[in-house]
Amino acid sequence: HSSFVTSCCCTRRGVLIGASASDDGTIKVWDPRVRNAVTSLEESYQVTAVELSDDGNRVFSGGLDNEIKIWDLRKEEIELTMSGHTDTLTGLRLSPDGQMLLSNAMDNTVRVWDTRPFVEGSRCKLVMGGHMHNYEKNLIRCAWSPDAARVGSGSADKMVYVWDAEHGKLQYKLPGHAGCVNEVDFHPFEPIIASASSDKKIYLGELEPT
Repeated sequence: HSSFVTSCCCTRRGVLIGASASDDGTIKVWDPRVRNAVTSLEESYQVTAVELSDDGNRVFSGGLDNEIKIWDLRKEEIELTMSGHTDTLTGLRLSPDGQMLLSNAMDNTVRVWDTRPFVEGSRCKLVMGGHMHNYEKNLIRCAWSPDAARVGSGSADKMVYVWDAEHGKLQYKLPGHAGCVNEVDFHPFEPIIASASSDKKIYLGELEPT
């Protein structure tokens, strides 16, 4: 990459590959057995979020054009574009079953998208709000709980937000941080959410079991 790397991820199962997004407008795919990137995808704008499908054949990207793109890595071309956000994407996360995509953006919404090949109606299945981005324009990430019952996000108001993933109802607004909460993740077995903030602290928050 020739500029800041804004996001990176790896496949969760199967053959290990990685993907990275950058302000240089490229998405690069990496194989740990090869020194250099095995694929480079060109975008028109800075790319701020990237996620890989479980089979490693598709990559999801978001950036300054407010759109989510699904790339077919075998053809190295865009397979599908999903529109709905009205500001820069800051985070993407695939659901545990690999069928739904969670997105966070500077329009202060978190959305759930159906990424299966054939979908009736809109691919945007749920829109959640309450959290916020601000003038800092941090790349605030989002996450699924392991059972896909909840989703979470950081927020510029120093809170951790947790919603019900089926209906989009806000369940928790957890205080404690003294700066923007930039990333959250759920414990793989316990009802615990971890959060990382600009205050240089990582907190663990306890949730009610689902």
